[in-house]
Amino acid sequence: MKKDLKIIFTGPVGAGKTTAINAISDTDTVSTNESSTDELRYRKNTTTVAMDYGIINMMDSKRVHLYGTPGQERFDFMWDILIQGGMGLVLLVDNARPDPLEDMQFFLQRFGDFIQRTRVAIGVTRMDISTTPRLNEYQSLLNDQTRNIPLFEVDARVRQDVSILVQSLLHSLDHQKRE
Repeated sequence: MKKDLKIIFTGPVGAGKTTAINAISDTDTVSTNESSTDELRYRKNTTTVAMDYGIINMMDSKRVHLYGTPGQERFDFMWDILIQGGMGLVLLVDNARPDPLEDMQFFLQRFGDFIQRTRVAIGVTRMDISTTPRLNEYQSLLNDQTRNIPLFEVDARVRQDVSILVQSLLHSLDHQKRE
């Protein structure tokens, strides 16, 4: 039997990590969502405080374990715990936040060591709520940093969108093995 894979979903609060894992998981998901008690409660009723968890069953009897991090920085101790044994990172960025390009930069830097050892794919969510910045602005910023990272517009509620994002990450992991 081939080794199972572990993928980490991260990004700021409200980017769609829980929703994406729920959309793509082949099993019931485990979630540690609690009622929001700070200023976040005006944006969403619940927030992840430890992790989200789901599984994708592959055709070759391999499973992809999906772990979602909390988006709030005060729970960042969980980030370091959850990346242990991880094979790659899916970064979701909420385009409707005040500075999504800065959010992307923050998470790429914060998970930089992990990304150096593995790979990352980026999904920009909520582009239907806010059309700026455009996807090409994200790509330009990545190109300026000479980063060749898969980047997609994603609706975290749509299984196919999340699937394409995960498949691009798995493809880049496969490509990395051949290098």
